[in-house]
Amino acid sequence: MRYERETASLRSGEARVIRAVGCLLVGALAVSVLVSCGRQPSQKAERFELKGKVIGVDKRDSTVSIAHEAIPGYMDAMTMPFKLKDERLLKDLAEGDRVQATLVVSGLRSWLEDVVVMREAVDPASLAKAETWVEPKPGDEVPDFKLIDQKGKRFSFHQYRGRIVVLTFIYTRCPLPDYCPLMTDNFAQIAKSLKSEPDALGKTRLLSITVDPEYDTPKVLREYAARRSDDSTQWDYATGTKDEVKQIATYFGMQYWPDGDQVVHSLRTAIVGADGRLVKLYRGNEWKPDEIVRELRGAPNP
Repeated sequence: MRYERETASLRSGEARVIRAVGCLLVGALAVSVLVSCGRQPSQKAERFELKGKVIGVDKRDSTVSIAHEAIPGYMDAMTMPFKLKDERLLKDLAEGDRVQATLVVSGLRSWLEDVVVMREAVDPASLAKAETWVEPKPGDEVPDFKLIDQKGKRFSFHQYRGRIVVLTFIYTRCPLPDYCPLMTDNFAQIAKSLKSEPDALGKTRLLSITVDPEYDTPKVLREYAARRSDDSTQWDYATGTKDEVKQIATYFGMQYWPDGDQVVHSLRTAIVGADGRLVKLYRGNEWKPDEIVRELRGAPNP
């Protein structure tokens, strides 16, 4: 694939235009943005014009977060992360870039085609933004974060000592089926598998932490859990203040940006041992429930 660069004139002056010749495939973005509202994935490719502004680039996860305009007949204006298969474009993208592209949704896959990026200026700090955070390493002790569960009860993370915790991050209004809803579906599969394995079940706790605490109150989380018939004796949902949620999210290496009344975030899932130390950290959404179940089977008894 070859990129041609040309100069375009914008209202505010000269801008550099990076035009993708052919197709830039962006794999595994979303199955159907409105599945949770009743829309089912189509097996026939659908194409939509997408226009928006880049608000963040996550090179480690190969994603770019775009605040896009409403897409008539498909979804409202919102901010969401797009997963990129071609990492070359990530080197060119920067916060503030204007993006125009064709969003293609085909069955269980989606991607962007005919990508055009318009830039008025390059901010070197924006290009390096995705490299400025750290993640915990296996063996690191997880801090005693304070949160509130779906029953409205405040608790500390150290209360899980003696049990293995598998945690992930979601928010109930997330429109992308292969982001927060996928994390919830994966956890549901883990919970189902553990019920047939008493040894692993007895030593494990699942924890889903919202990154939208202003909307996701304990009541909202209870209703969200009830719609999925979750077992509250094994699976907790948690919220907290904005600062409390941000502390635990950034600790696990998430890219985390508020954007108006929305939340833009990457994905992290972690296994924390019965001793409170990190066992394994998963980035993105490509991990499978069976992988975690195998880890839990091999974990020592508390």
